[in-house]
Amino acid sequence: MIKCVILDDELLAISYLKLLCEQIDNVEVVKAFNDPKVFLNEINELDCNICILDIEMPGMTGLQVAELIPDSKKIIFTTAYKEYAAEAFDLNVVDYVRKPIKKERLIQAFEKAAELLQNSQKKSLIEWNTNIGKTIIFTEQIAYIKTSEIDSRDKDIILHDGTTIVLKNLNFKNLLEMLPSKDFAQVNKKEIIALSSIKAFSTNEIITTITTEGETFLKLQIGETYKNSLMEMFGK
Repeated sequence: MIKCVILDDELLAISYLKLLCEQIDNVEVVKAFNDPKVFLNEINELDCNICILDIEMPGMTGLQVAELIPDSKKIIFTTAYKEYAAEAFDLNVVDYVRKPIKKERLIQAFEKAAELLQNSQKKSLIEWNTNIGKTIIFTEQIAYIKTSEIDSRDKDIILHDGTTIVLKNLNFKNLLEMLPSKDFAQVNKKEIIALSSIKAFSTNEIITTITTEGETFLKLQIGETYKNSLMEMFGK
């Protein structure tokens, strides 16, 4: 099922796009926005997998909005101008649909999206024996992973809500193969961080968004072996 969110500064365009979507099987419009800032404030809380973004909007373009959307949500751009096509595809979006939008063309975009979602679903979760039995964990919920202090063969997964789940008898090499490579990085021999949990970094240290008991942010030391690969991921 495709659950989409629409962002367009023109109310008429939103109404027309919603009407088209309602005529397509297995497509649901979860919500529509005409303000990019309101959209960005709510997008992480919405149950959707596709964002349909207009490129030309006052204040903030669809291209700028796309850079702030989680990778788990696929993007379809709409625009009346063809000159944005190359820049849009540089962002690795699903499709670029010219206005006026035709139903058949929109169906093609959704078909591409459905295929990508099906493929990415395979890597969006991991399944392993844990302290609470065989467990499925959605990778987008993972904030941080560390070697268990009780048994080094086990790995503690800390979720964004603070929950800890212990993966039993799993080494980092096999664990990293199960995780989306673009979303996670090994920091040292004992720790893996989700890129979404990084607040700031230097050549030696990462400051995370994870709070500790003293209400300070968790800091991770970057191991010498991992510095080059981390800097490459950060584009440095």
